[in-house]
Amino acid sequence: MAGTVIKKLDFPGGRQFLVVVYDLLYEPVDCIVNAANGGLSHGGGVAAAIEQAAGPRLTAEGNAIIRKQGRIPVGEAVVTTAGNLPFKGVIHAVGPRMGEGDEENKLVGTLRSAFLRAHERGWASLSFPGISSGIFAVPYDVCARAYVRAVREFFEGQPQSSLQTIRLCLFKGPLLAAVEKELP
Repeated sequence: MAGTVIKKLDFPGGRQFLVVVYDLLYEPVDCIVNAANGGLSHGGGVAAAIEQAAGPRLTAEGNAIIRKQGRIPVGEAVVTTAGNLPFKGVIHAVGPRMGEGDEENKLVGTLRSAFLRAHERGWASLSFPGISSGIFAVPYDVCARAYVRAVREFFEGQPQSSLQTIRLCLFKGPLLAAVEKELP
């Protein structure tokens, strides 16, 4: 399997949560999650890398979504094409910014929305990057708790979901260390 598996949690029905060190753009999954902002503008970080690799179709679809329904609220997720990337789609999930209040619960809700978008499409595997941990400045320990909680709650609450494998794809650093500390 691609990347270096740092931690693995098994759930009933053969479902699994993997924490991997790898590049999100090369993940062996049906879809990836973009750490998005409410306007689906891809100014920097993971969002810019996804947009550049995916090409103009991803941007055009995102712009059409914003024109039709307005800004995406914190906690919600929408799907676009993956463009030139080898995925069935990209899920754009809008996490909270530090200072909004209740950041951990909002981040759990954001990930639940992303996981549900994959489930609704019948996708079996998903990979997500650090969400809200970069320019949104939510502390790493809060993010780590939210990521692990979101996966556990999704797998426990959706036992019949098509989504069988959820991967958290990170680079080495303090966020990965916080996630490792959060997992048994």
